[in-house]
Amino acid sequence: MKRVRLKKWLNWSWALLYAAVLTVTVTLVARSNHGGIEEETAEKTTLTFRHFWIAEHDRPMLNIFEDVVRQYESSHPNVKVNFEGMDQTIHREQKLKSEMVTGTPPDMFVLFGGAEIEPYIRSNRLMDLTEFVKNNHLEKEFKDLKLWTYNQRIYGLPIEGNAEPLYVNTEIFNKLGLALPETLTQLNEAVKVLKENGYIPFALGNEDRWPAAVFAHYLMDRFSGPNQIDGIVQGEAGAVFDNGGYLKAFEQLAEWGKEGAFGPSPNSLSTEEAIDLFTHGKAAMYLNGNWDITLFHNEKAPPEFQDKVGVLPFPALHPGGERSIAGGYTFGISLSSNLTAAQQKAALELMQSFYSEDVQKRIVYEGLRIPSMRIDFDARQTGPVFTQVTGLMEQPARTFAPYDNILSPEVKWSFLAVVEEAINGQTAPGDALVRLDDSLRQYWNLRRSSAAK
Repeated sequence: MKRVRLKKWLNWSWALLYAAVLTVTVTLVARSNHGGIEEETAEKTTLTFRHFWIAEHDRPMLNIFEDVVRQYESSHPNVKVNFEGMDQTIHREQKLKSEMVTGTPPDMFVLFGGAEIEPYIRSNRLMDLTEFVKNNHLEKEFKDLKLWTYNQRIYGLPIEGNAEPLYVNTEIFNKLGLALPETLTQLNEAVKVLKENGYIPFALGNEDRWPAAVFAHYLMDRFSGPNQIDGIVQGEAGAVFDNGGYLKAFEQLAEWGKEGAFGPSPNSLSTEEAIDLFTHGKAAMYLNGNWDITLFHNEKAPPEFQDKVGVLPFPALHPGGERSIAGGYTFGISLSSNLTAAQQKAALELMQSFYSEDVQKRIVYEGLRIPSMRIDFDARQTGPVFTQVTGLMEQPARTFAPYDNILSPEVKWSFLAVVEEAINGQTAPGDALVRLDDSLRQYWNLRRSSAAK
């Protein structure tokens, strides 16, 4: 009888123990699953980052910033950054403008400082980064924040510097016995000799409209100096495009177009096609920014070509005259003012990663771009062309911001249009300047009427 009772007691004990273990197991599994569901359904912080690094020469820059973002995402699994590449003109002249009107810009985006961002600042569409710069002790780390500063507040940070020198195929010049041009007269003589010997003097791909403006602002600067454009930009009384110096500049531009100095159909040629003419010895000169250097020694260019390139400032008007260089720190990143608290935190952390010494060095060595921050680098590791560019920028010559960066967007659009037409023979120089003044007048009337409301 005792044995039966003992057996029953043991059976009940095992049943109770099994039930207890089962209960604990189910509870632990439930808790584990509950935690997993929470983790999987936790809302991610998503940022959109629009860029226009879609051309071949911009590929190194895109690679750098994609690397930085992916590293950040790896250490911040609740943050997702969606890259959006877009044509520069569409982004700057169409898409972003309409988004700013509706208050729906991307969260982070690349753009140009100066006049282009002023309307966005006045409409409170850009995040104020002044405190970010102070909190990260970056006040003295940038070479120049002038084009990103409005009423002593900072609304964007430059990624890189830029310079727009004249690149010359020294082999062609030596073969024809031509001296590297130091004056406009020497440049015109070189254009004549090059044409006579079957070379395109200037490789120009003006498909995007702004490359020809590089020629225009150099000629305008040489014939009128810096004060004229400064007055125009600041809206000073009597400061107009229709003046004697600018007339001579546009007459020279039109003459080059008429005599074929830019080659056949420059307005329908892409930048890459123009560079191909230059790197393969069909064109003797190329005038554009340092960002194109990567294409001078990529797989499409002859291996030895970069050793033939000379880098010069655009020629002076007269012997011994000033040979200022167009350039500055115009290209950078801004943030939307509409970010949520979580988005703002993530975006500013990314900005910390972007504006570091390591990234700036990669921009130099991989992108062959001029750093926007004060870092040490060995220019000898970048190849002979970039070494010449940085050496040119270290000379005590005056620099000025490209005109399409400092003119208001409305006036800039007219500027690019009349330059395109001038080199194509569609608009007379005097008529081009009158049209620019019409656009300038309309812009300032609109600005003043808006301010009066």
